[in-house]
Amino acid sequence: MQNNQLTVASVRGLEGPRSRRQLPAWVATTALLMPTYGWLTLAVFLPLLTMLVFSFMSATPMGNAPIVFTLKQYRAFVDQPYLLRIGLTSLMIGFWTTLLCAVLGFLAAVALARSALGKAREVLLILILLPFWTNGLVRVFSWTMVLRENGFLDSILHMVAPDAGSIGFLYTRYAIVVGLVHGYLPYMILTCYIALVTIDDAIIEAAASLGARWWTILFRILVPMAAPGLISGAVLIFIPVIGSFMEPRILGGRVGVTMGTVIEDQFTQAFNWPLGASLSFTLLAVVLAIFATFSGVLRRGTTA
Repeated sequence: MQNNQLTVASVRGLEGPRSRRQLPAWVATTALLMPTYGWLTLAVFLPLLTMLVFSFMSATPMGNAPIVFTLKQYRAFVDQPYLLRIGLTSLMIGFWTTLLCAVLGFLAAVALARSALGKAREVLLILILLPFWTNGLVRVFSWTMVLRENGFLDSILHMVAPDAGSIGFLYTRYAIVVGLVHGYLPYMILTCYIALVTIDDAIIEAAASLGARWWTILFRILVPMAAPGLISGAVLIFIPVIGSFMEPRILGGRVGVTMGTVIEDQFTQAFNWPLGASLSFTLLAVVLAIFATFSGVLRRGTTA
């Protein structure tokens, strides 16, 4: 009996630290989230809130003009109709960039997920991520050497056909799309690849054993089942592309006027911060509307 009491006492002594009162779970969760959300508040939300206040001002707050709060800046698309054409141009560039990335990225993801194995797949993944290893400005300027007249593209053509003319198309909207596709294609490949690797190989083997052609397997099985990856990639690409300004300005020249370049000019050249802020938030509203539209489709596709 005495031995049993000693044993119980020893066990209680060992469990002594466990008897201390533990902090509630929400306290630990809050402590872990505070650094991240504190940084996001300082680096993202406060600047956005400041720009939102600027968008309702009648003049730049750092100037000498009197400040009056007004909605005039948000009537820019009505008072200056050329902005509608620029906005439409930005949307069309975003559409074609996203479409080309979807076609090329999905096919590359299919080849990566269904053909490559082992180390070959790892090497291909590294090559896909290779553009992210270099500065974006360097990547864009490198395209000017390829697409300009008498550039790298023309040199290859003249090696085959010396009497051929120039096929350089620098300072066109096609050049802008090429630069944007090069920069954003990896996003589409990775999102489609993640969706494709989750598809069971038995489904494809069953379809092939029943006589399905490759195009039937592609459009009736792979595309529908990988739709969440396609939609995620399209959203990730379309949203930043319609606000991009580096590629249109460098590769587009005089025709590279987009909403991104107009907003940049308002902040850096015209020093009209209220108009630049209002255009930015108008573009943000369009982006949020697009995101809200695709979020329901993506949720249904993921559930299916």
